[in-house]
Amino acid sequence: MSKQSTYTSRQSNSQGIIEWSQEENKIWSELITRQLECIKGKACNEFFQGLEKLQLPQDRIPQLQEVSDVLMRETGWQCAEVPALINFESFFKLLSEKKFPVATFIRRREHFDYLQEPDIFHEIFGHCAMLTNPAFSEFTHKYGELGLAATKEERVYLARLYWFTVEFGLMKQNDELRIYGGGILSSPGETEYAISSNIPDRDELQVLDVLRTPYRIDIMQPQYYLINDINDLFELSKLDLMSLVREAMSLGLFKPKFPPKPAA
Repeated sequence: MSKQSTYTSRQSNSQGIIEWSQEENKIWSELITRQLECIKGKACNEFFQGLEKLQLPQDRIPQLQEVSDVLMRETGWQCAEVPALINFESFFKLLSEKKFPVATFIRRREHFDYLQEPDIFHEIFGHCAMLTNPAFSEFTHKYGELGLAATKEERVYLARLYWFTVEFGLMKQNDELRIYGGGILSSPGETEYAISSNIPDRDELQVLDVLRTPYRIDIMQPQYYLINDINDLFELSKLDLMSLVREAMSLGLFKPKFPPKPAA
């Protein structure tokens, strides 16, 4: 990726342990305490079931091996320690190997409410609970395999599928909106907005539509896509997704529902 991170990931020692500072552990504690309160009645059942399995500490940042032990037992996944930013090739390769990339840094206080880069809180709290679910983990694994084999142009379209599911996915559960996307689950503002705001559109997920929908990473989303059950992701993983990618490429993108990003 061409973008440069303002963060430097911490490296584990020879025992696989990362020595986090007291302030970093305090930031984690404040983030997880706030978000656990925020997601009540808003996250899907599968996320809460995953949290119960993970038993994430609230007073310190968990070590990756603690999380990996649970993921390996449940779905065969593990966490992979990575730098703050990795390229798409590395990202897809890790997913194809059932290794979820976790950047080993945590946001500073000036980025407490919003950070564009995925930090360890976003990756562990937002995503790893869902990776204990077989349907979600199979979809993520399949996505990695497809991305690894895709061309550069195809990956741009594939990225939208990940964005509107793994990152910003919503589902209907007992006739109510619930969140399963990690980009929402790790953000108090987006959690409230995704469930309660009357601004965004919320449409049933159709793969071809998703692949053609532009998005921006620095705004509240104007568009969400809904699945009806977590097993819908398993069914998606069995589709010929690359033929749909090629069809989307031939049709082109929908008109964006947001203004152009301001010039830097």
